[in-house]
Amino acid sequence: MDAILSNISIAINEKLFVKNPETSTLGKKIIENSILLIDEIGFENFTFKKLGERIGSNESSIYRYFESKHKLLLYLSSWYWGWIEYKLVFATNNILVPLDRLKRAITIVTEKIEDDYATTHINESVLNKIIVAEFTKTLLTKEVDEENKEGFFLVYKRVINRLIEMIKDINEDYPFAKSLASSIVEGALHQHFLKDHLKTITNCNETTSPTDFYIDLVEKIAK
Repeated sequence: MDAILSNISIAINEKLFVKNPETSTLGKKIIENSILLIDEIGFENFTFKKLGERIGSNESSIYRYFESKHKLLLYLSSWYWGWIEYKLVFATNNILVPLDRLKRAITIVTEKIEDDYATTHINESVLNKIIVAEFTKTLLTKEVDEENKEGFFLVYKRVINRLIEMIKDINEDYPFAKSLASSIVEGALHQHFLKDHLKTITNCNETTSPTDFYIDLVEKIAK
């Protein structure tokens, strides 16, 4: 699957960037180092000035690619969910038993992420840490409705909609398929966060993963 993924270009909403960073060496350098810097200092402390200092480039050169750090975070989030979607499609395509297919899908969207060496300028493991810690910042804004209309969350919603269809394949009469699917995707991020930072309010730990929790949940629902 990694070999297939390495040949796929993940499409990002063009309104999220001024110039596509995938089209130049500097653009890829901006993406690579923004991921590492946000992970190191957090999104609140991240600025284009600090990123420019890190990569040895003028702050103005970064603005030629992204008009704001919010748009950059939206870009990184869209790339991440696009990458998850490709993994999800290829991992479940040939699984015929509905429950097995859903369990495999849940594993893809909830498991701990390892770096995919096929994408040399993006460390998916570090990007996953950013999504866990910062993704809600793309949603919990005054502009969310307008940005949703612009299609900025389309890939994220596609991942959830794929889970919705798999849940319906198990039980088409289950009345909460949408809520369950969105809870799995968003809840897994929260459980990973709790596991790392607020350990006393989650059962997830080094031996029990968010994947274990959500698979147990859907198995009970499927009975």
